[in-house]
Amino acid sequence: MRGMVMRRFLVALLAFLATALSACTSDEGGAEGSSLPDAKGLLQDAAKSTADIKSAHFTLTVNGKVPGLDVQSAEGDLTREGGKSGAAQGTVKMTLFGSLFEGEFVIVGDKAYIKGPTGGFQELPASLIASLYDPAAILDPDRGIANVLSNVQDPNTEAEEDVAGVPTYRVKGRAAKDVVADLVPGVDSDVDITFWLKRDGDHQPVKASVAVPVDGSPTVDVTLSDVDKPVDITAPQ
Repeated sequence: MRGMVMRRFLVALLAFLATALSACTSDEGGAEGSSLPDAKGLLQDAAKSTADIKSAHFTLTVNGKVPGLDVQSAEGDLTREGGKSGAAQGTVKMTLFGSLFEGEFVIVGDKAYIKGPTGGFQELPASLIASLYDPAAILDPDRGIANVLSNVQDPNTEAEEDVAGVPTYRVKGRAAKDVVADLVPGVDSDVDITFWLKRDGDHQPVKASVAVPVDGSPTVDVTLSDVDKPVDITAPQ
């Protein structure tokens, strides 16, 4: 039973981490109108800057029920350093077999570790990690968030808004399922996606919301912060 719980935990966690860094609600509304900058230009700038990101802190919140995925929230750090697959660490809150689970995770290279409320970290087989998800895909310029930003369909700059005190432009569009497939395992249709991009500088994404096309219209909301802040992630001892 423990092996089954670990497998279920890892599948849901890694899938939502991917969602999290692939899609990276706002605090207050702002100006709207024709004076807003062109959405395609904003997304192009954001894609270029995101392709160079080496690390980031993320928070993830699931609003509603996404079939087959049980994560309610997650928070942590990710980095492209630390080997071919990069590294990640943080905490997660999710439902496992009808019960609430809150625990820690660490992913370093091709190994993953999880820790529940009691006991120490449990290491998972490298072969299991490789068959489920490659964390390097999250920040990979060719497969990750930068690729999604480059391939948003019919984008429109909707408004100026502040997200956690950061001035942003809200840009909405569509993303094809093939574009997000590496980052959101199991997506079987195109999705609506909204980005909040910094108004100044290189327009890095601050937040994103992915609308999942199922009953109840659930969304997966993610914020990014501390971009390229040094992150040291090591395997638990």
